[in-house]
Amino acid sequence: MFQKGDYVICGNNGICSVQDITTLNISGVDKKRQYYLLKPVFQSGSTVYVPLDTAESSIRRASSRQEADALIKSIPDIPLIPLADEKTLEKTYKEYMHEGSCESWVKLLKTIYLRKQSRILKGSKVTALDSRYFKQVEDFLYGELSVALGISRDQVRDYISETIHP
Repeated sequence: MFQKGDYVICGNNGICSVQDITTLNISGVDKKRQYYLLKPVFQSGSTVYVPLDTAESSIRRASSRQEADALIKSIPDIPLIPLADEKTLEKTYKEYMHEGSCESWVKLLKTIYLRKQSRILKGSKVTALDSRYFKQVEDFLYGELSVALGISRDQVRDYISETIHP
């Protein structure tokens, strides 16, 4: 169970802070059912309600500083995603996004980055699909790491670079 003030990762909302554990006073909703009231850290104005009794399948605890540092140090050893073909590319990207783990996000980020570089070297344009998923995975991963490391999202890329290549 999460407590007020904990940071969690919640589906497509990325990193959120637990603001409260409450019931909802809405017509047609069980007044006794408890919910986590979550505020996405990087989406001002948004609020997410997740039932406590189903939260295990949709929320995970955010990485700690030690876990974030260990992940960053392991980035060179994290493998790329095996891609079958262009037709199943988006399905594969979605699967890795929805796994919701930092390691899955690193695999996806590395794979898309190298695809983009390869296309540029061949004189081809970067695909809209690659650009869209690259931005999304970067937002999720860098958001979680920024909270864990106590730095801004804009500083995460440099922090990773300096850690991997001192």
